[in-house]
Amino acid sequence: MNNLRTPISVRKLQQTLHAKAKGQPSYRFYSLYDKIWRKDVLAHAWERCRENDGVAGVDGRTFADIEAAGVESWLAEVAEELKLRTYRPNAVRRVYIPKDDGKQQRPLGIPTIKDRVVQMAAVIVLEPIFEADLMEEQYAYRPGRDAHQAIRRVHSWLKQGYREVVDCDLSGYFDSIPHSELLRSLARRISDGQVLKLLKGWLEMAVVETDADGRQHRSTTNRDTRRGTPQGSPISPLLSNLYFRRFILGWKKLGWEERWQARVVNYADDFVILCRGSAQQAEVEMRKLMTRLRLTVNDKKTRVCRVPEESFDFLGYTIGVCHKAKSGSAYIGTRPARKRIQRISKKISRMTRPATGQMEATKMVGSLNRTLRGWANYFCLGPVSKAYRAIDSHTRYRLRHWLCKKHKRAGTGTRAFPDEYLYGKLGLLRLEKLTANLPWAKA
Repeated sequence: MNNLRTPISVRKLQQTLHAKAKGQPSYRFYSLYDKIWRKDVLAHAWERCRENDGVAGVDGRTFADIEAAGVESWLAEVAEELKLRTYRPNAVRRVYIPKDDGKQQRPLGIPTIKDRVVQMAAVIVLEPIFEADLMEEQYAYRPGRDAHQAIRRVHSWLKQGYREVVDCDLSGYFDSIPHSELLRSLARRISDGQVLKLLKGWLEMAVVETDADGRQHRSTTNRDTRRGTPQGSPISPLLSNLYFRRFILGWKKLGWEERWQARVVNYADDFVILCRGSAQQAEVEMRKLMTRLRLTVNDKKTRVCRVPEESFDFLGYTIGVCHKAKSGSAYIGTRPARKRIQRISKKISRMTRPATGQMEATKMVGSLNRTLRGWANYFCLGPVSKAYRAIDSHTRYRLRHWLCKKHKRAGTGTRAFPDEYLYGKLGLLRLEKLTANLPWAKA
């Protein structure tokens, strides 16, 4: 979640909305649009978007451009557009980021800063309402919840005997969500037509993509197919959570949770089902329910396994049998997945390629340290020492190779650039040193 302090007036608004939603589960909110263009809400939305930073959308306007012209006057113009109902969403700019396998790419849409701020304002108003409805099993994009909690929940169910696991994967979840059903879920709590019109407009935003020759192409796939949420937009996490709630609610109401003692743990489009009963039967019913929700199960990545005989990956961790370093005794635990170790190793290799040789050594180490610390902040559960040692070793090797190229030194660099130089003078972060503060990382 964001690190900004929410203004008192905005927090009071959110608390009032949440209390109303929690206290009256069937209540439909009819007066929300005017809250979105409130001065304090838009100002806080700007701050949250500014903290996230990011590049310009299709209009080319950056945060710096808006700040140079005056944020307060710009926000007043946005508020006026919303008040007069002349605001219209722009197209999003399509970019691609590599997936874990390094072969495929995940499409993201970058809205204009104006659209980001208005969407964030809507999130500020709508999130406390739908937070009252989201299921206990959902951990993504929610106040006070994170991926570590989801992983610990899975670990907890395993320890309680839920050893039959359906390791699930959906094909293009964000791009597949049907608009009609999603809007129905939104309308269950919102009767304000103007807010629903805003949300529908964001679901149907056009996409602008630039090809290799620099030519732009405009498409309206989401509007034409009536599917998909604007992945990469501030509103997308809320919408994706709200639709996945349908699956968990259906799972419970149809009696599958009780029949197979099958517990769901969900984070965004990732989820697992942990069973004491038959995981095979749970998988069959999961597929049927997903078909009813008009979502597609990825056959290649969805499987049934049994712990401890087998392990599975969830949110970057491998969950299954671990061994204590001293005694060698086995236990069910979590450890960083091999793919994630390989991914950061490849990233470090890219960062230290010869083309970056003009960079100052201290700046290179500073960049490496930020990458290493960010990785370790997430991968800190379970026995991480082995993974940390492997990454430390690779980082030393790559940094020495980079220094040798930079200073035109022959050899491996172990004599010219010993550990004392890397960790002492240059200040390279040593992940192994961090394990002293991790109670689970001694193994």
